[in-house]
Amino acid sequence: MPASMPTRPSSPLDTGGGRIVASRFRPAWWLPGPHLQTIWPSLARRRPRLPLTRRRIELSDGDFIDLRMGGPGGGRVLVIHGLEGDLQSHYAGTLMDALTRAGYAPIFMHLRGCSGEPNRLDRSYHSGATEDLAEVLAALAQDPEGAPQAAIGFSLGGNLLLKYLGETERPLVAAGIAVSVPFVLRDAMLRLELGASRLYRGYLMGKLKDAFRRKFQDRPRPLPVEIDRMRDFNEFDDQITAPLCGFSGVFDYYSRASSRQFLPRITTPTLVLHALDDPFMFPTTVPMEHELGPGVTLELSRHGGHVGFVAGPLPWRPVYWLEGRILSFLSEVAEDPGSPNRPPITGQPPRIPGML
Repeated sequence: MPASMPTRPSSPLDTGGGRIVASRFRPAWWLPGPHLQTIWPSLARRRPRLPLTRRRIELSDGDFIDLRMGGPGGGRVLVIHGLEGDLQSHYAGTLMDALTRAGYAPIFMHLRGCSGEPNRLDRSYHSGATEDLAEVLAALAQDPEGAPQAAIGFSLGGNLLLKYLGETERPLVAAGIAVSVPFVLRDAMLRLELGASRLYRGYLMGKLKDAFRRKFQDRPRPLPVEIDRMRDFNEFDDQITAPLCGFSGVFDYYSRASSRQFLPRITTPTLVLHALDDPFMFPTTVPMEHELGPGVTLELSRHGGHVGFVAGPLPWRPVYWLEGRILSFLSEVAEDPGSPNRPPITGQPPRIPGML
């Protein structure tokens, strides 16, 4: 594992594969530490109102996935949220807006049950449900515009994306970006039991339990569980996620759904953005360079928290560095003559303060 930062800085395009590079991100002096970086955007960032249209993808098992479609533009880009996320997550609508302004056609994918309407089946989404992502991409590929040319996943959504890219022989996207990924799910569960990170555990467990109660308030519960007594992810995933989603138990779920084991097989140009001080994971959760497939660039920063990465010299003018880096990478992939022979990722990313 990388015990310290790599000395090699990121090059303009790091899709040659299998490398760890040092990020150029520098945190805002007024948001020191991982917890302020993680929490501040959720509390302080305004959510834009977006003119999105709803689309429902019917899945082969009788369930559905809801999408929110941006207006027509250049290349289509799919955005996948994290655990119990939605368009109100601080990174979601703002990125959709930035992609639209940059000339892309963004698509937001709600995981099962996260669009405001409970999904039909007893099972819900989980960290390794790549069959859902594959069905959504296949459905979108039937459109005149074709499949999304890039996909961006945050946290759980990033784990889902990396697993899909690693296990799929011919992925239906030409590029991937994954942010603050829990590469080893058991590590994330254990880390969230320590110190101030227990605040995130409590918050997310509350949302999971509320979603479970809402879903089964008008239909029989499929399992004899005492949801109110559950206090951690290990209990929830062992008693609810695993049995409802076809795993033999929590160990089986965490083992099979963690993305780290799939990284060596990723050939699609993929940028992974991660901070060593992420309070959802241990520094040792980060994969070694030899574990990265030929398409993967892991860009590590010392600071940034979990889906934080707030820069800028003034509190009233924060720079949300992730958006600039994401747009920069999409532009780099589109311009790279060595990219896979697939439809170009079109768009005209503007220069944003804090972009590489």
